[in-house]
Amino acid sequence: MIKLLIGKKGSGKTKALIEQVNAAAEVVKGNVVFISNNTANAMFNVSRSVRLTATGDFDIVNYSEFEGFICGIISGNYDITNIFVDGLFKIVRSDDLDGLESFLARLETISQRFSIDFVLSLSIDAKDAPEYVKALA
Repeated sequence: MIKLLIGKKGSGKTKALIEQVNAAAEVVKGNVVFISNNTANAMFNVSRSVRLTATGDFDIVNYSEFEGFICGIISGNYDITNIFVDGLFKIVRSDDLDGLESFLARLETISQRFSIDFVLSLSIDAKDAPEYVKALA
């Protein structure tokens, strides 16, 4: 399953995402991963049982590289049940929607293959979002 949290910058997406991360950490039997370009802001708000992963040191510049990053995390731990991504556009260093739809389709395949639920936050106004984004929001 893939779910998107969408809204304009400053609309509270990160706070809502962290609440979902902590709720999942309390009930799931597997591991929960929180990915952000900078985890310093979330470090004190996320449950200690959650694996925090910062992408800033890895020079990720597009959706394909981020997909590989996610696959690397999964290959190192088959007990992952949930992956939360804060600020997808910051991680791939673009707010360009080119490639987003195919990235989400590939992520759905990964989700089904490994039984991992994904929640991603995107800074995009709901009224401007394409239908495939609205369908996952």
